[in-house]
Amino acid sequence: MVEKKEEKGKYDSLFLEKKSAWELMENQTKKAFELGEEYKDFLDNNKSEREIVNFVEKLVKKKGFVSIDKATKTNKKIYAINHNKAIALIDLGKSNLSKGINILGSHIDSLRLDLKLNPFYESEPFAMINLHYYGGIKKYHWLNVPLSMHGVVINKKGEKKEIVIGEDEKEPVFVISDLLPHLEGQDYSNKKATEIIPGEAMDALGASIPVNDKKTKEKIKANLLSILNKKYDIIEEDFVSADISLFPAVRARDVGIDGGMIGAPAHDDRSCSFLGVKAFLNSNSTKACAMLLVDKEEIGSVGNTAMSSMFFENLIDTVAKLNGEKVSAKEILQNSKAISADVTSGLDPKYADKMDPHNLNKLGYGISMEKGTGHGGKYSGSEAHAEYMAEMRTMLDKAKIPWQYGEIGKVDQGGGGTIAYLLAKYNMNIIDAGPPVLAMHSPFEIVSKIDLLSTLLAYTAFFESK
Repeated sequence: MVEKKEEKGKYDSLFLEKKSAWELMENQTKKAFELGEEYKDFLDNNKSEREIVNFVEKLVKKKGFVSIDKATKTNKKIYAINHNKAIALIDLGKSNLSKGINILGSHIDSLRLDLKLNPFYESEPFAMINLHYYGGIKKYHWLNVPLSMHGVVINKKGEKKEIVIGEDEKEPVFVISDLLPHLEGQDYSNKKATEIIPGEAMDALGASIPVNDKKTKEKIKANLLSILNKKYDIIEEDFVSADISLFPAVRARDVGIDGGMIGAPAHDDRSCSFLGVKAFLNSNSTKACAMLLVDKEEIGSVGNTAMSSMFFENLIDTVAKLNGEKVSAKEILQNSKAISADVTSGLDPKYADKMDPHNLNKLGYGISMEKGTGHGGKYSGSEAHAEYMAEMRTMLDKAKIPWQYGEIGKVDQGGGGTIAYLLAKYNMNIIDAGPPVLAMHSPFEIVSKIDLLSTLLAYTAFFESK
């Protein structure tokens, strides 16, 4: 028997057809899994902003990049570090800066628990760690999760001590303990999720063994401080000059029996940062390009290491002078175009009622190009023009890169913002683009490996666009 081909309907060509990126990129599955392994290694070894900046600096120096304070007019590959918490990479290519730059910006801060200035107190039978949560967390998510300590302390001698405790499986971790269900009672069971634990109660167990010294009053706290002093040569007062946080001590793992997804803390926004740097270094662009890794996006992009600071604009001015171009940074940036590289929400079938079924993103369907961000009536967001959407659409289709588009959720359900509006102020075209994520802002977020690959290819295509 001869199999008959199914005839297409008269109007089929008018409809939007959505296909899984796994099907569209079936011959690149191996590459997606290899990229996933590289990404997991990055996640497990780089949690704080400082660690990511150090990682990127080492990487780009091997590629011939020179620090801005040592650069001359002959250097075409330059990097600059901002207070050890943000970094900018610039490749001048073969074009003049006056023609604009292809800019990709992501953020490297993530949700965490910061140690307060007086972080330790004793409350028998424990020494506790006093914490202040950072960013839009669900506080109850962080109960009974193993936590590792990362950061720096400047001691009285002016020495910088880098601290990492709890990443090695042989090292102890810290934890915010929960109340056992046997004692919850009616009042506890009726609490809203936001009331399960107040922020001031989010203190972690730090130590439990007292020192053997009758004259010491706080014996357990003394033991905690003694261990830190022996290991790092620091005392309690030194924590006033410290940046130390607790992060989930959770290693990146494959999710699903087929291993098609990756679960880990802070895909938001380490996924886009990792993929952006990789695309930047591997692209073959003749046009000037820049990769930005900035801080403080999770708390509104405020502060001198955030996208709102003058750091990047001042850097462009300096590079233009080095390059012998008599043009201001503002003029260069106005002629530039950008991608705000950030993640978005992915459909979770359990919570489908929170999303518009006609305008949502799915894991496994490629990079999401979001026209606009914000909340409610598009407040506090940035929106790409139709012309720029058309340019991005053409670029992706030409390169045969799977992509999708949607919104973070239903109109009145909520929303979110990125660094896009802070680059848009220079009058450049900008769009938000990144992989969709499940369980965003939890200690174990989930992404698809094929979305990571399509995002890498999309970022590469952008850097190579004219």
